[in-house]
Amino acid sequence: MALAAAIGLAASSASAVTPFPQYPTRGKQNPVEYSFTAAQTGTITAWYTGTTASYSENLGLMVNGVKTGVTGLNNKTSKVGDTLILGNAKAGDKLTFFIDVLTTKRTYFSEKSLNEDGVNHIFSASYAGSDTVPAGTYIGFEDLWQGGDFNYFDLSFVFQNVASREVPAVGGVPEPSS
Repeated sequence: MALAAAIGLAASSASAVTPFPQYPTRGKQNPVEYSFTAAQTGTITAWYTGTTASYSENLGLMVNGVKTGVTGLNNKTSKVGDTLILGNAKAGDKLTFFIDVLTTKRTYFSEKSLNEDGVNHIFSASYAGSDTVPAGTYIGFEDLWQGGDFNYFDLSFVFQNVASREVPAVGGVPEPSS
C-alpha cells in the first residue's frame, strides 16, 4: 500500500504544471516597461500559453524595427504548448513583439511608445518551464484600447532566445548634487 501511495505521489509530481506568471496588480496599468533582445544568433520561438480574450488575435515580431512577416498562434485556434518560429535574429538585435487584434483591427506592441493609445500593453516575467512549455521569457498582452481591465492575460506566450530587461523610468530620482 505504501508503495502504491509513493507511485501515485511520484506520478502526480512528475506531471505537475508550473503556473504561468500573472500580473500582480490587475486593474492598474503595468508601470514597468521592458526591452527585449535576441540572446544569441538563431531563431525566435514562441509557445502559446493561453488567453482570456473574447477577441481574435495573432502574434507577430519585429527585429530591429522590421516585421518578420510571420504571424500566428491565433488565440481561437491554438492550444497551450503550440509553437511558432517568428523569425531569425542576431545576438543583441532589438525584438518588439506585437499582437494584431483582428476583431478591432488594432495592433499593440511590447514597446509602449509604439502604441497608438500610449498605454503599456504587456507584462513580462521569467518562466521556469513545464512539460508543455519550456523555460523562457513570458509575455502577457492586454488587448483593449486604453488597457481595458489591465489583466495582461488576453494573449500570452513564452519565448526562447529572448533576453529581457526592465527599462528605467524616465525622470527618476536625480543624483545628489556635489
